[in-house]
Amino acid sequence: MLLVVDNGSIYTKNLTDYLNEKNISFETHTPQHFDLDSLKNYNSIILSGRRKNEKKINQINSKIITLSIENNMKLLGICYGAEILALTLGGTIKKSQSLQKGNETIKILNDNLISSDTLNVFESHGYEISTLPGVLIPLAESENCKYEIIQYEKKLIFGTQFHPEMSKDGHELIEKFCLL
Repeated sequence: MLLVVDNGSIYTKNLTDYLNEKNISFETHTPQHFDLDSLKNYNSIILSGRRKNEKKINQINSKIITLSIENNMKLLGICYGAEILALTLGGTIKKSQSLQKGNETIKILNDNLISSDTLNVFESHGYEISTLPGVLIPLAESENCKYEIIQYEKKLIFGTQFHPEMSKDGHELIEKFCLL
């Protein structure tokens, strides 16, 4: 079963609508009302984006990331989800030079299981990953962002700086992740 952690992104409904359209079984929970002990009931997790920075939400998402690493669970962090993945493991984020909003072309740098070609995706973020910790591998970049797709080495743990729930190519990435 897939767990969608709804961190308040305006795009979470697009994600859940797509999962329903593809008949992918999932449950949605907000971090504030999620019991970490129930994480064992899921085999994969998607962390959504967010609207605002809240310390408690960051702490819960970091715990979810740590538990998924320890238990070899699949995880996909979207936008904020990728940023908190990097931060949890010792990376850094920075404020973008300008708000990144709109369509973007993503260039794949390394072979991986969730994307294989140039992707046309939708961006909507004011922060971005600035340094990756050693365990995270960059998989894709764009003209405006160095770390568009990242992966925890040798684990099915990924992050996307963009919003895959908002484009056809992104939908294909989500489906590949769900089928891993």
